[in-house]
Amino acid sequence: MSTYDIKKDRKELYAPGARDFTAVDVPELGYLMADGRGDPNTATAYAEAVEALYTASYAVRAVAKTQLDKVHTVGPLEGLWSAEDLAVFRTRDKDSWDWTMMIVQPGWITRDVVDEALAVATEKKGLPALGRLRFEAFAEGRCVQILHVGSYDDEGPTLERLHDEYLPAHGLEPRGRHHEIYLSDARRTEPARLRTILRQPVAPAG
Repeated sequence: MSTYDIKKDRKELYAPGARDFTAVDVPELGYLMADGRGDPNTATAYAEAVEALYTASYAVRAVAKTQLDKVHTVGPLEGLWSAEDLAVFRTRDKDSWDWTMMIVQPGWITRDVVDEALAVATEKKGLPALGRLRFEAFAEGRCVQILHVGSYDDEGPTLERLHDEYLPAHGLEPRGRHHEIYLSDARRTEPARLRTILRQPVAPAG
């Protein structure tokens, strides 16, 4: 039985280079999601949401293996970030950030599978944040992305280059929410070696 890994099967989405920005068309994918607001380093709701997302995703994997005879690697943690003033991402005013944390699910995962997995996870773990999760399809469409290597707090110059140089030079403007995909486990990786995909949905300028 082969194991599906979206990072390997959809390299155009999950393996951009670190030197240049690249454009990509992101199709509709299914995600487990949780919403919140505040500094991800200090907000209790953030830590609870991430724990619930991983717990539910592993439960989904177990149900899919048993019921569908399909095995997959749990996807990476991802985050959609927004704020009334986009400048707070450059200044790192994290208390002003609104976030949706999420983990992508394979295409064969249905709402019934997710509902059963959530029921099992709730019975076993009893995490209150499991009740805040939702299973939702999300299609980003045309995006620009790059791999950032280093601390999350060092993303500012790359984001400035994206918004001040790359997008204007290519006749593009941002739309939607800033998207980050965390390829490294921050608990086990030193900040200088963290690997994060920075993705921005775009539209023709004007």
